[in-house]
Amino acid sequence: MNDQLFKTPIEYLKGVGPQRAEILKKEAAIFKYEDLLSYYPFRYIDRTQFYKVAEATPDLAHVQILVRLKSFEVIGEKQSKRLIAKAYDDSAEIELVWFQGIRWVEKNLKLNQVYIIFGKLNHFNGKAQMAHPEMELFSKENVTKGNLSLQPVYSSTEKLKQFSLDTKGIQKLTANVLEQLADKIEDVLPHYILQKYKLNSHKEALLHIHFPTDSKSLKRAQTTLKFEELFFIQLKMLRSKLLRTYKFKGNVFSQVGDKFNYFYENLLPFSLTNAQKRVIKEIRSDTQKGIQMNRLVQGDVGSGKTVVALMSMLLAIDNGYQACLMAPTEILATQHYHSLKALLKDDFVEIALLTGSTKKKERKVLFEKLASGDLAILIGTHALIEDTVQFKNLGLVVIDEQHRFGVEQRAKLWRKNVIPPHVLVMTATPIPRTLAMTLYGDLDVSMIDELPAGRKPIETIHLYETQRLRMFGLMKREIALGRQVYMVYPLIQESAKLDLKNLMDGLEVMAREFPLPQYKFSVVHGQLTAKDKEYEMQRFVKGETQIMVATTVIEVGVNVPNASVMIIENAERFGLSQLHQLRGRVGRGAEQSYCVLMSGVKLSKEAKIRLETMVRTNDGFEISEIDLQLRGPGDIEGTQQSGILDLKLADISQDQQILQEARKTVIEIFEEDPDLNLEKHQTLKKFFSVKRNGISLDKIS
Repeated sequence: MNDQLFKTPIEYLKGVGPQRAEILKKEAAIFKYEDLLSYYPFRYIDRTQFYKVAEATPDLAHVQILVRLKSFEVIGEKQSKRLIAKAYDDSAEIELVWFQGIRWVEKNLKLNQVYIIFGKLNHFNGKAQMAHPEMELFSKENVTKGNLSLQPVYSSTEKLKQFSLDTKGIQKLTANVLEQLADKIEDVLPHYILQKYKLNSHKEALLHIHFPTDSKSLKRAQTTLKFEELFFIQLKMLRSKLLRTYKFKGNVFSQVGDKFNYFYENLLPFSLTNAQKRVIKEIRSDTQKGIQMNRLVQGDVGSGKTVVALMSMLLAIDNGYQACLMAPTEILATQHYHSLKALLKDDFVEIALLTGSTKKKERKVLFEKLASGDLAILIGTHALIEDTVQFKNLGLVVIDEQHRFGVEQRAKLWRKNVIPPHVLVMTATPIPRTLAMTLYGDLDVSMIDELPAGRKPIETIHLYETQRLRMFGLMKREIALGRQVYMVYPLIQESAKLDLKNLMDGLEVMAREFPLPQYKFSVVHGQLTAKDKEYEMQRFVKGETQIMVATTVIEVGVNVPNASVMIIENAERFGLSQLHQLRGRVGRGAEQSYCVLMSGVKLSKEAKIRLETMVRTNDGFEISEIDLQLRGPGDIEGTQQSGILDLKLADISQDQQILQEARKTVIEIFEEDPDLNLEKHQTLKKFFSVKRNGISLDKIS
């Protein structure tokens, strides 16, 4: 097969040319033939049904009608210029209107001819009207050939449409590519896998996704292409894991030494939960095998991931190595630094912080200590990956919220030692199992699914706007007990589009209900300078103010055990994972804590599910599963930046069974044939160095 044909620049395709190629590249990221083949329709319309003009109603999504063209004229000037045509069938008359492409449409219209018109019907001044309909001359031939029973609809834009690259135009180009390449399309999966799961050949799948003959052929084509997409993600990830297991050496942490034991016996301020102990044992086991550890630790807000990370770092130090922790923001890095300093006391282990704000003089001292090995633990942001940061012997890298860092950024840390350091990834965003399988398929996964002893579950209450007095009563009661309250608003200023309670209005209401000097406020939002934000936060942390009125800026980076109430205004406007993260800001002390979800009375079905879920459960993993079902993977925090979820067709919230079958198949392949040397796996082996038919695998060295 000639793979180069699939890489042919799109301008060489019949019907494209330089101008159309430029717009396809800019608007649809279609650069080559293979990009067009994987530019899949996003929905399909049943074109077998015809309506009469009198039968068609505006509540129908789209209608198809046979009409005879009676007249047409261009009226108006400049911006108000439009083309109006009148057509009819034996039931009524319909008006067809165009505001764009007027010259081209006018040139092609033919009076007294019968047309198939297709589009969204509306009524204007009591008359049936259709704006910018799809139109084609009626003939028995084009009913069977031009109107598929299931017509694909492709994503298009105004600019694409100006070059006649609407659904019909894109479909025509796709037909040209398939006609040219049909005989060159080979299967990408071994034949026995196609048989086992009753999948199409790759050629059939591409034909039927773009030109389905019926719903059955479409379903099978979609299943095949989804399986292929998820299969190759798993193949790449699990091969990477296999290579790491057998080919990448890892430092051996052979002993549990003085630092670890002294901390555990004398400095640890609370007993470890069974979940924390289990995860530490898993890390201990990983670091004794002589291969590089790559482990993901998932744990809800407040589950004690930081202590697990610290004890892992002490394990590295006891074995003569240094450790570092990389966080995505200065706020988080600084919080980790202060948390670890507080746990370690003063001089037990030397620890330092490196961020973009670290002064040149401080950096010089820090770099010297790092190179000599005197500095045991370095906490920082992206600044850690700079070439000037040189460790004497880096043994463990802890990465907080991995999905915020690119692959190349992480790899730079691994190269800072002759033998790659062990890698421990932490995330406080509970990730659904299927998403973890796709995002972190090459990592071993540990879960801290237990809260520290003495923590009471947060009580979550949903109140409507009409029940605001109950909310004020709870706030006053908790403040009288010496506790503090968060109030979170989604906006800072009025929005003409969204009727939301905003922070400034809220402050006015609160000032009347909670007058000075008895009650004091901190106000924190994104428009404050970093210095002012820190000042306001610190007042609240020190207990100088009782109520923090804030936007979601407090979602990360604030830890106030004395805060016992979280009030979220317009809670229906927040996503589930965001609500859960905000709720996690309270419940950090031994006292009972509360989360109050305030909402309007009119709620969408999805908003009701979100708020009911929050009231029913505190389990972050259950919440993340529901969030995935409601929003899809692209919206879950961070996954869009990860790059790995650039899926063309598969949707892991809907295609969990396909994902599991694909992963199971890959595991079986590597168990039987780890080097892909068997004849039946030669197609797969080729994919590690070749890109073809729209599927790409990077070569793994």
